[in-house]
Amino acid sequence: MGFVVVTRPFHPLNGQRLEVLFVKRRGADLVFVCVGGVGDRATTTLPTAWTDRGDPPLPRRLSVEGLAALAEVTRAIEGC
Repeated sequence: MGFVVVTRPFHPLNGQRLEVLFVKRRGADLVFVCVGGVGDRATTTLPTAWTDRGDPPLPRRLSVEGLAALAEVTRAIEGC
């Protein structure tokens, strides 16, 4: 099945190359079950988006526009 590199910034295995044991479907998404993690026989399940096979990450996590929209929605919800 090959290998994937963990690209999720805050994942404990970020930057590590893991061997893929198999791929399975979880809802509409695919996840990789890989060799790796804590222990000798550990496996780790990773969504495609958390690996080098997912879409490339955005240049920044939050934009000013996104935060402003979130604040507006939050105020609307609190007003209900």
